[in-house]
Amino acid sequence: MDIYKNRINNIKSKITDGAFLVTNDKNIYYFTGLWDSNGYLLITKENAYLFVDFRYGEVAEKTVNSANVIVFNKLFDELNNVLNNDNVTKLYVETNVLTMEQYKTYSDKLNVTLSEENILDKIILNLRIVKDSYELQLMQKAQDITEEAFNKIVPLIKVGTTERTLSVELEYQMKLLGAESVSFDLITITGKKTSLPHGVPGNDIIKNGDFVTFDIGATYKGYHSDMTRTVAVGSVTDKMKEVYNIVLDAHKMAMESVKPGMKCSDIDKVARDYIYSKGYEGCFGHATGHGVGLDIHEYPTVSPRCDTILKEGMIVTIEPGIYIKDNFGVRIEDTVIVTENGYKSFASLPKELTIL
Repeated sequence: MDIYKNRINNIKSKITDGAFLVTNDKNIYYFTGLWDSNGYLLITKENAYLFVDFRYGEVAEKTVNSANVIVFNKLFDELNNVLNNDNVTKLYVETNVLTMEQYKTYSDKLNVTLSEENILDKIILNLRIVKDSYELQLMQKAQDITEEAFNKIVPLIKVGTTERTLSVELEYQMKLLGAESVSFDLITITGKKTSLPHGVPGNDIIKNGDFVTFDIGATYKGYHSDMTRTVAVGSVTDKMKEVYNIVLDAHKMAMESVKPGMKCSDIDKVARDYIYSKGYEGCFGHATGHGVGLDIHEYPTVSPRCDTILKEGMIVTIEPGIYIKDNFGVRIEDTVIVTENGYKSFASLPKELTIL
């Protein structure tokens, strides 16, 4: 696809000296469309080369059009040959990805000066943080799969069903609908465990009067969805309704504050201040959101410490919550794209309190 050629051209334009060596598998996929657990993407001012081993040679030669494919036998000999032919004397690597041992190996075996600066990491971050139309299509598909799978398992959300059953059935339905995998270990928890932001599904069963929290997502062509809904089964106390509606209001207020020019920390403040004003300070201890894309947690974070200014095309989740220890918790989450004048949610499932 031309989209990968465009991405290669974009990163080429950022080269001021030397060349870039990309080794992170998700970054290689971003620039080539190929998943490779042992790939090396060398980008010079004029060319791009994808070094793959025998396992990926055939598929790379058939599908990759944004880089010259080289099936290597002796990696460093062949890398040095290309570096020499392209007159490269300095190489930037992903310093946030490489281990110290890997960095030392590259430094010892490559006939170039290896930069210690994290320039390449920042360049790729700034390219990936703003999604293009193709990425948005894939993320919408991932969300559609997630919602359809959720709708299919709604009949199971009843007294006597185990948390693990919900998790297994959701993953099964997602894969039947075309997901490559789940985006993360699905959170399907009930009762007192809903007070645990990242509770793990087990053999606990749904009881009458329980909240059930679903933090779920699917992966489609590498891109993730992320959504949380909290539903109730049977009778619901006034306290449960109160907390749910506070979280829902905080969620909506934070969503409405998403727009270009807004600082992530200010969006977090909208949700956090509202929840605290209702007497639940200390019951909301995580960030209001995070970026999503090829990674389930990407930059930026919607947190008190992140002053990144939103731009059109960025993706963030909005997921405030209230967690009352040994009692119950509520979280509501949508993933949204920053648009020209505001935001658009990928999700369409209702967020008003559902009692089954």
